[in-house]
Amino acid sequence: MPRQVRYGDYVQAVTVDQEAISYEKMMPPEPRKDKDGNEIAAKPEKLQMTNLDVYNLLKPYLGTRFMDQVNAVVPLAAYLALFQILVLQVPVAEAGMLSIGLIAVMVGLMLFMEGLKLGLMPFGEIIGSKLPLKLPLVGVLFIAFLLGIGVTFAEPAIGALQIAGQIVKAQDAPYLYTLLNDRVGTTVLVVGMAVGIAAVIGTLRFLYDWSLKPLIYIGLIPVSLMTGYCALDPDLRTMVGLAWDCGAVTTGPVTVPLVLALGIGVATAGGGGDSKLQGFGIVTLASILPIMAVLGLAIFLKFTVPVDVILAEAAANASAASAAGEAAWHTQSPYAEVVGGVRAIVPLVIFLMIVLFAVLREKLPNAFIVVYGLVLSVVGMCVFSIGLTYGLSQLGGSAGSLVPGLFNTLDSMPNAPLYQFGVGVFITALFAWILGFGATLAEPALNALGLTVQNLTNGSFKKSMLMYSVSFGVAIGITLGIIKLIFGFSILYILVPGYIAGVILTYLSTEEFVNVGWDSAGVTTGPITVPLVLAMGLGFGNALGAVEGFGILASASICPIVSVLALGVFVQWKVKSENERAREEAQDDLAKA
Repeated sequence: MPRQVRYGDYVQAVTVDQEAISYEKMMPPEPRKDKDGNEIAAKPEKLQMTNLDVYNLLKPYLGTRFMDQVNAVVPLAAYLALFQILVLQVPVAEAGMLSIGLIAVMVGLMLFMEGLKLGLMPFGEIIGSKLPLKLPLVGVLFIAFLLGIGVTFAEPAIGALQIAGQIVKAQDAPYLYTLLNDRVGTTVLVVGMAVGIAAVIGTLRFLYDWSLKPLIYIGLIPVSLMTGYCALDPDLRTMVGLAWDCGAVTTGPVTVPLVLALGIGVATAGGGGDSKLQGFGIVTLASILPIMAVLGLAIFLKFTVPVDVILAEAAANASAASAAGEAAWHTQSPYAEVVGGVRAIVPLVIFLMIVLFAVLREKLPNAFIVVYGLVLSVVGMCVFSIGLTYGLSQLGGSAGSLVPGLFNTLDSMPNAPLYQFGVGVFITALFAWILGFGATLAEPALNALGLTVQNLTNGSFKKSMLMYSVSFGVAIGITLGIIKLIFGFSILYILVPGYIAGVILTYLSTEEFVNVGWDSAGVTTGPITVPLVLAMGLGFGNALGAVEGFGILASASICPIVSVLALGVFVQWKVKSENERAREEAQDDLAKA
């Protein structure tokens, strides 16, 4: 009797790839024996693979990892390109080179993230678990401090600061210029030391289960005082945006996992690893302390290096560069990016090896895979740096320099302004809002954080609620940052109300929501978002004649904190109200019974 089968089941059955294999082929071969009757060890035959076999083997492995980067890069690039062509009515310059640069970004980031997982992360996990057993707490904290410095230099987005420094003019902002050009190494070192201190405090917090709330209050007090001092000084006023943006640059894919692995390892070895909030808070500390470090460095230079000296150094460097003619090969692109990529990763690897082999005297498990991962990290960083120069920074800078043509005259746009001032500003704000919302929603780290929060709150704070609240906050932050550049007001008009609201909401929130809310800013500052937004802001500011274009990242960091904390307070109130109503109904049922 015929049996009815659903057509979908039939299609699924006939499309399954299958091959019948004889059972004998799966059995080991008969053992061979020598003339004395001793069994000869069998050597497996060398695996023979065709090019098609290699492709089928690597396709799922590379496809998943590459598509993660494609999903983050391509929608943003398409949005910016279409906006430039359709709304600004300007063709994309050097589209071929730009496309190659974006492909390099995706390939480089794919290789780097895979190398980070296979090569660098095993170091962090082994050191985090073994270090507390071999060294006293002081020694462990010293290693954590040095690790914080090393991972800062290895952050992919840190190179965006150096590219941004090329746009700043010494005459307009001398101290900003010197920190991003002549003394950029010192700037990154100081930021790294701040991240190192954050790693130390974070490790102690994991170990002793400190609350994050007082650490936030203690950190914001000196940061606020130093920000106010710099804002009142005409020479240091331009430093405020850079300092607060540095807090966003440091919390990337290298710093957080490595420092987190060390801190959790120490806490677990010390018996303090059972908290459900374990792992939260390190992003917050690594965001606040670099702000303080950069502002402190600026104030120190103000008292030690006069403006005339900085201008003289800038003039001397410019004249030396023109007199020398063609610069050395290692300072030219793309060789400079390759050299920079090697310098970023290799010193960190050497430091981790010294700690593992010389201090801990431990062997490296799966050495071949780890070395393979380290090679991927170096190659990926180099390729990503090249793509950053020719792709992301080029795309962001081009879009940022042309968007003001919506409401302002531009030499590069003969038909500018395209609209009346009010209409043009509105379209610009809408463009920034959509960019911020879409870029954040595409961040893979945001999805992971949403799942963690949903589990942490037993479903009361759903993943979608967190993702949309963070994306909404970033969109508002980037929009406010762009408006700040248009009207030329101080970044403090955004930061002061934002952080006052953040502190009030922190006081009203529970420890769980404080940890989640303040760490949510870290997922918005990935290696793709940071260079793109930085370049766009600097290009935007340059087109409008602004002294500097920093501050957008700072705005994009505080706004999601406020939005998540505010939503958390609402969720707390809603859960409390539902519990009270359920208790009242239960009491009524008991009274009736």
